[in-house]
Amino acid sequence: MKNLTLKGAIAAAMLLPTLAAAQTEAVSFDAKVNEIFANSTGWFVNLIFAPLPGTAFPWIVLWLVVGATVFTLYFGFIQFRAFGHAISLVKGDYSDPNDAGEVSHFQALATALSGTVGLGNIAGVAVAVGIGGPGATFWMILAGLMGMASKFTECTLGVKYRNEYPDGTVSGGPM
Repeated sequence: MKNLTLKGAIAAAMLLPTLAAAQTEAVSFDAKVNEIFANSTGWFVNLIFAPLPGTAFPWIVLWLVVGATVFTLYFGFIQFRAFGHAISLVKGDYSDPNDAGEVSHFQALATALSGTVGLGNIAGVAVAVGIGGPGATFWMILAGLMGMASKFTECTLGVKYRNEYPDGTVSGGPM
């Protein structure tokens, strides 16, 4: 009898947490991770997305504009000055079949663009024109031109700090 009671107690101990968990609302892993990080980073997110005093213009947009302007000036308007060279690279004028690597210049460009351009860039244009009118296209073109210098800086730093290991694996890069 004592053995039967012990087995019943063990079975109940194993079954009760399962029944209790079935009654609580399921929380996804994403929600748990978000809750953990929200407590420690919420103040920073609120800071950078806060609008400038007296405006609806967020600080983060100002930092992006200032950064793009600094990169444009520092690199001497690289997005315009080296545009012809960029086209020549993509066309394959500088390609050598004996060079190390697995992808061509065009494949690298296509991969980098596919990682950069997302649904927000496509749907965002329609929303911006719908809300702001045709004048929004001017600001999108200006932002794109300034963003080219930021992307150039990002890719340059990625290539500079890329590591190639003896087994052929690569760590880092412009993506």
